[in-house]
Order: sequence, then C-alpha cells, then structure tokens
Amino acid sequence: MSDTVLQQLDDDGVLLLTLNRPKRKNAFSNEQWLAFRDALIAAGENPAVACVVITGAGSDFSSGVDLNDFSESDGEHPFAISAKALVDFDKPVVSAACGVAVGGGATLLLHTDVIYVGESLRLRFPFTALGLVPEWGSSYQLQAIIGARKAAELMYTSEWINAERAVSLGIATAQFSDDEVLAKAMDKAREIAQWPVNSLVETKKLMRNVHRAAIHSAMGGETEGMARLAGSPENIEAVMAIMEKRKPDFKQFRK
Repeated sequence: MSDTVLQQLDDDGVLLLTLNRPKRKNAFSNEQWLAFRDALIAAGENPAVACVVITGAGSDFSSGVDLNDFSESDGEHPFAISAKALVDFDKPVVSAACGVAVGGGATLLLHTDVIYVGESLRLRFPFTALGLVPEWGSSYQLQAIIGARKAAELMYTSEWINAERAVSLGIATAQFSDDEVLAKAMDKAREIAQWPVNSLVETKKLMRNVHRAAIHSAMGGETEGMARLAGSPENIEAVMAIMEKRKPDFKQFRK
C-alpha cells in the first residue's frame, strides 16, 4: 500500500483519506493517482465505509499535478483512471481543504459533495494561464455548481480565489479556521454516516446520474483539448515562466 494516500477508518464508518506528499504541497505523482484510485475502489466495496473525507497533509490540500512526475504511460494515464474513479464513486464524500488547491487539487474538490475550507485557502483553476484547457470534467462541473457566467469568469481569468469567495460563489459549503476545518468535516461525515449505507448510495446515484454522462462527455473533450495544446509554444512559455519565476509573454505568439 502506497504511503502517498493515508487511510484511516473509524468506528462510525468514516474513512479519512489524506493526500500525503506535504513537501510537494501534495502534488499528485503517478503513484499517488493510482493509490487514490485504489483507495476509492476499496472504500466503495467495503460495507463498513459509509462516508469518505478527503484532506491534505501539512498546510495545503493539493497543488495538482506534479510536473516532475507526469510521465507518459502505456494505456490510460493514472490521472484519467483516478479522475473516473472519483466521478463514479457512489458514497458521500466530504472534503477539508486548507492552503493551496490548484489545478487537479481544485477540480478534485468539485467532485466532493460537501466542501469545508480553511481560512488560508488559495484556490485556482489555472488552465488558461498554462496555455491548456480545464480537466477532470471541470469545464462542465464548475458551471453546474456555480453557473455559466461565474464559471466563465474564473476559467478565463485563472484568478486566485480565497475561502470567503469560494463560499460566496457556492464552490465551498462553509469556511472555518484552519485548525478546526478537518474536525468540522469529520463531524459532518459522521452525521451522514449514521444513516443506512444503501440509502446513502442510492441517493447519491440519483443526484449524480443527472450529471454523470455530461461529466464523462466533458472529460473526453478535455482530453482531446489537452492533446492539442500540451507542448504548444504557449504551454511551453507558461511552464518556462514558472520555472524562471517571471511573467509569461503570450503576446509574442499573436503576430
């Protein structure tokens, strides 16, 4: 079992999954994507699990994909495998997020049912700033949650969102201090977990089935868009600017 995703199941039926690469701001490696997928599959099959809580070790939720470990793979990429596992997971999921939640760390949150955030939250959908397109079905899911106009603003600008705005937009359910956000998430998960698991599963299926086909369709389109733009001059410029700690110059490609 990989130590990149820690698992702790309590007597109330709440499984705590902790993204555990704090030195990398919990950026997902290929190993961690697969560990996350395996944990979700096991939780779905375990009748003792009624609700899942997802959080990040240290001071951050997740900075998304670890660019130092996003190598090509034979067949479907671990990222896509992990994304589908969460989209199709049929038990309630509560998330507790502090600090950085960027890229995959932000889009993962969109597929959790209750989102509690700490006061230090800094959330961002950075895809246009990277010369890329949204992922993890977020091109649909963000619109479904907060509406098309607000979603367009966030996606087009790649702006940073703090905890207060995340709650006001409807991305997050509630804001707490960093010290109490995980405890609040666990309390809510236990409140959910007191009810019959089969009822929770069937209720989530009904609520998610309205969106599931659209999310999968969005993920397919996003994969195609990523294939077209990954490695493009604009994408390379964005990555180099990050590495060189400077502002990217995209105007050079408009001539």
